[in-house]
Amino acid sequence: MMFDINKPFRDPVVINAEIEKIQSYSGRPLAIMEVCGTHTMAVMRYGIRDLLPANVRLISGPGCPVCVTGTSYIDAACYIAKMPNTIIATFGDLIRVPGSSTSLTQMRMQGADIRTVYSPLDCIKLCTDNPDKIVVFLAVGFETTIPVTALTILKMYEMLINNFVMLTAHKTMPAALNALANDKEIKIDGLILPGHVSAIIGTNFYSEFCARTGIPGAVTGFEPADILASILSIMRHCNGEIAGVDNLYSRVVKKDGNIHALAVIDEVYEPCDAVWRGIGNIPGSGLKLRKKYDHHDAEIRLNLPTFTDDENTPCRCGEVLRGKITPADCPLYAESCTPENPIGACMVSSEGACAAYYRYKRESK
Repeated sequence: MMFDINKPFRDPVVINAEIEKIQSYSGRPLAIMEVCGTHTMAVMRYGIRDLLPANVRLISGPGCPVCVTGTSYIDAACYIAKMPNTIIATFGDLIRVPGSSTSLTQMRMQGADIRTVYSPLDCIKLCTDNPDKIVVFLAVGFETTIPVTALTILKMYEMLINNFVMLTAHKTMPAALNALANDKEIKIDGLILPGHVSAIIGTNFYSEFCARTGIPGAVTGFEPADILASILSIMRHCNGEIAGVDNLYSRVVKKDGNIHALAVIDEVYEPCDAVWRGIGNIPGSGLKLRKKYDHHDAEIRLNLPTFTDDENTPCRCGEVLRGKITPADCPLYAESCTPENPIGACMVSSEGACAAYYRYKRESK
């Protein structure tokens, strides 16, 4: 019989004790942001928002990579889809994200060769099986998925596979957290920090960030006891004199992160500015391929035009991503915008806040 590593984090005795402590909180009102989309989904699945006292609220943040991908990137992907002799390889969620006028789903219905893959490394076989076509991988994701796309580039380079390019929209979490901390329109009292991202980058950045901004945080996992413990941790820091960070996910996350993954990322990518849907341009928050790998850069190889981000839509996904409103505050939510007919990226992604709310808590308007 296999040992279930998560079983202790679903222990009713532990969970009930945590709930009791949280519900006895009588301090100042707190707005705690769960940065990670997977945390948002877990919070909704376990009904954690409903357990909080009136003076504590959870708000969702920009921790869903598909959700923060701008329309300009989708428009560029759709432009490539129209090109002859190209195959687009992508993760599933991205196919349904709307651009300014169309989506990859619609492009595929019109005959474009768009394929869903489980890993960018699947593109090696796509390239060797289709030597007369250019295989374009849509590289979207945070530090969690960046190491494997970097490894894919290294493999393609070493194997001299010339018919592979990557359209890159990778984003890094530290820059986004700095932008949120500097946003005067929102007030964050604490951060539930992403577990998967932290497994790569470690906790060193958070320690400096919390000390500099005065916003405490807790790195945690995705089980009920994990998330409840992170809320308790933030409550304690908010009532103390020093804003710190607690690593409650030490079974996965280490102080220095994954040094081997970080080395691979640094070998392949360099920082660049990036546009985040709903937030705008964040300097140094993106990654682009280093000049050594220009041959695998879709923008260069395919001579792509410049696309601009079009946010002229009644969808308020951008405000949801900044924690300014809840999904139910959007006039489209659960009306014209549903998982079957998504208008905004937050309803498309399995980790999107709107999709989580719709699935687990159909709030009335």
